[in-house]
Amino acid sequence: MKYLALILFAFVAVAANAVNPQKGPYYLYCHMSGNGQYTAFAVSKDGLNYQDILNGDSIFSSHAMAGIEGGTRDAYICRSHDMKRYLMVTTDMNNSMTKKLGKVNDWDNYGINLLTSDDLINWKSTTFDYRKGPAIFLNPQDKSVYNDWSTINRVWAPQIFWDETYVWPDGKKGGYFIYYSMWNRGEEAYDRMYYSYADESFTRMTQPQLLFDWGYATIDADINYVPADGLFHMMIKKEGGTPGLFTATAKNLRGPWGEPVEDDYVNFEGKKKCEGVSAFQIDGEEGWRIAYIEYSSRPRNYRICKADKYMRNFSDPQNIKGVTAPQHGSFMKITKKEYKRLLKMEK
Repeated sequence: MKYLALILFAFVAVAANAVNPQKGPYYLYCHMSGNGQYTAFAVSKDGLNYQDILNGDSIFSSHAMAGIEGGTRDAYICRSHDMKRYLMVTTDMNNSMTKKLGKVNDWDNYGINLLTSDDLINWKSTTFDYRKGPAIFLNPQDKSVYNDWSTINRVWAPQIFWDETYVWPDGKKGGYFIYYSMWNRGEEAYDRMYYSYADESFTRMTQPQLLFDWGYATIDADINYVPADGLFHMMIKKEGGTPGLFTATAKNLRGPWGEPVEDDYVNFEGKKKCEGVSAFQIDGEEGWRIAYIEYSSRPRNYRICKADKYMRNFSDPQNIKGVTAPQHGSFMKITKKEYKRLLKMEK
């Protein structure tokens, strides 16, 4: 029994270190608003029925937080690994800035924002403009994935995962694995998934490295550790091919990532387009909830469906309730104190 207890403790310790920390019985939905290029909050007591904060308006000035285009899209939020702060990453992008910035396409953009907060209300931001090249990163001397950074045309949908196994050059362990899709029209044919590591300050980041390339465009990855099978599961949108949201798995964050499973995927929308997947768990449930935006319809549909404990066998899609303009976002557990603090923003 003693050895069994040690084994169980070791498993729990590994699992606990393989996920972004969660705390509290309530839920925060942090998302890009469907009404504009800004970040909004909604809170819930059960994970399914939500209440907008500030009537769905921006929780901060996107112009102040996004140093390139003044738009904060695709918000992903989590707690810092030591539970002392809150972290957020957003796509720095504003479609209305196409002419002013001389963009070739409305959907082009050039960087991301890393944000920190001590209270969920007041935020600080560091903007990374990838057009500036290696000089903006912690390791400018290392070999780069691009020859010409000035032709970057997409840096999309960043997300965060604490990785305690990462070792910095000085021997310090632990870093924030920031993963996102990127496309440099001048040097590659389509969007591919890359990753960087952010340090404890969450203001400095390493040069991007290729996470995988399946031979076609991929965007909007969402990675979670699934204890039931001991694997990292990534749900992702494949650009082109069969519509839907697909799952790939790996034993380690940096891969190797197997190709997506073709016979078990979110296919409820038929030929309609969907993206922005975000998986989370609800207290008392063994399985997972998978949220995503179906954006072909007008009005759009933001769905939450079910999956089993292995994050498989997707079923029962329903629209989110109580959110005025839901769009690409993420979910985080919050405490009663945090829940009440956010509700006070209404006053």
